[in-house]
Amino acid sequence: LLLPATPVLAQEAESKALTINGSATLTSDYRYRGISQTDKDFAVQGGLTVSHTSGAYVGIWGSSVDDYIAGGSDQEIDLIAGYKKTVGGTTLDFGGIYYYYPGAEKITAGYDSDFLELYGSVAQTFGPATVKLATAYAPKSSALSLGNGKEDNFYMNLGLSGAIPNTPISLSAGVGRTFTKSFLSGGQKYTDWSLGASYTTGPVTFGLSYVDTSYAKGAVVSSTGKDVAKGGIFGTIGAAF
Repeated sequence: LLLPATPVLAQEAESKALTINGSATLTSDYRYRGISQTDKDFAVQGGLTVSHTSGAYVGIWGSSVDDYIAGGSDQEIDLIAGYKKTVGGTTLDFGGIYYYYPGAEKITAGYDSDFLELYGSVAQTFGPATVKLATAYAPKSSALSLGNGKEDNFYMNLGLSGAIPNTPISLSAGVGRTFTKSFLSGGQKYTDWSLGASYTTGPVTFGLSYVDTSYAKGAVVSSTGKDVAKGGIFGTIGAAF
């Protein structure tokens, strides 16, 4: 009588060891390290992450993109795998992201748009606030080339975030630096920074952020004439499930 139940109990234990989380977001501008990926227009985004109690996780995240990104592709799909562990108030997180732009090679013949980026971060909580130092390195790839062979990309970011006690409001601030010249960085080394606020009610979060870069006016211009590295305010509406 006990033997038939054993596989069922094992499956139940395994299902409790896994957690599935998802998100869906509408944003008025998709900014990646300060530079618009949607020609300063709206983007639809969504993601799904499966986490194990050991700390390992895998995920997929996608967004609409536009204009110069990846040879004219209109989609970005990120395939993610990593490991995250919290000890006391300290959280370590590291892994890799494979950036996939479907259809880019059909728009621009022979164009290699996809690349891998390795990341790591350490976050420390101080009461309601969290300080996070993150790094990301993309090994040399033809997708990051400026036309002179393969290029790599190295980025660091220091962020501060936290919720206002007894309110649904959270605040955030961050400053990042791209230390290498590549297609991903817009062709130059530069600094980006941001200030944000959000309001959460149930599974829905409303956000408002200001993002800017050290790029001079008109330094990164899309084919439609928009300055995609210029500072701006954008809003988001997201739902978590």
